[in-house]
Amino acid sequence: RRLELLRQLPEELADALPPSDTVTEADYRSLVTLLAESRRAIRTQEEQRYGDMVDYYTMWAHQIKTPIASMRLTLQNEDSDLARSLSGDLMRVEQYVEMVLVFLRLDSSTTDYVIRAHSLDDIVRPAVRKFAGEFIRRRLRLDYQPLDRTVVTDAKWLGFVVEQVLSNALKYTRSGSVSITLEAPKTLCIRDTGIGIAPEDLPRVFEKGYTGSNGRTDKRATGIGLYLCRRILAKLGHSITIVSTPGVGTTVRIGLEQDALEVE
Repeated sequence: RRLELLRQLPEELADALPPSDTVTEADYRSLVTLLAESRRAIRTQEEQRYGDMVDYYTMWAHQIKTPIASMRLTLQNEDSDLARSLSGDLMRVEQYVEMVLVFLRLDSSTTDYVIRAHSLDDIVRPAVRKFAGEFIRRRLRLDYQPLDRTVVTDAKWLGFVVEQVLSNALKYTRSGSVSITLEAPKTLCIRDTGIGIAPEDLPRVFEKGYTGSNGRTDKRATGIGLYLCRRILAKLGHSITIVSTPGVGTTVRIGLEQDALEVE
């Protein structure tokens, strides 16, 4: 029994040890108790440091939005190639800030999911409008017709996912088009005619920090976007799959069929 207890965590071990029959056993109990108390103290300190870090970066992300908004207003008064280019760069900065907030909120016990029935077009259109300037500047065609479908989801979080997928499509599509369609019954498909994903990279695209060969070529890649998309969609009861052919393009499918979520 004591050998089995030795394999347990010190906290559990300290509570489960049988009464001491000898001085050696009493000394052993004392050592285990001290070890358990030390681990509890270390864990408390780590949790405090992590909480402080989350609070700081959350505050930073919200504060940085003010100068970003100011710069965007300034650029809106300019009509030049430089202003349009800077607007595109500023939009990417906004995306990175939003990714920070999503990353911090993802494991929070107070994440603000609001599950309701939404028009899918009301979620997709704002993301399309956000990237309209990029489509024009890059001379890429957007194929999008009204989807006319209602889905049960959280509009804000699903909108973040759609933006991330569109951002990737734009990042890796040098010419051609991006299309947004719906496959029966409720699968949102975003296709591009970009450079595609290497077969050896495809199984790992949802891993945190994995950028693959494309990411090694494009230094802007973080390997976080698709990881966040998968985590968010799993929490919403949705799914995501990717098929891709190098040199032909990539298709991302977001499965929205799951209606078993509790509607608020």
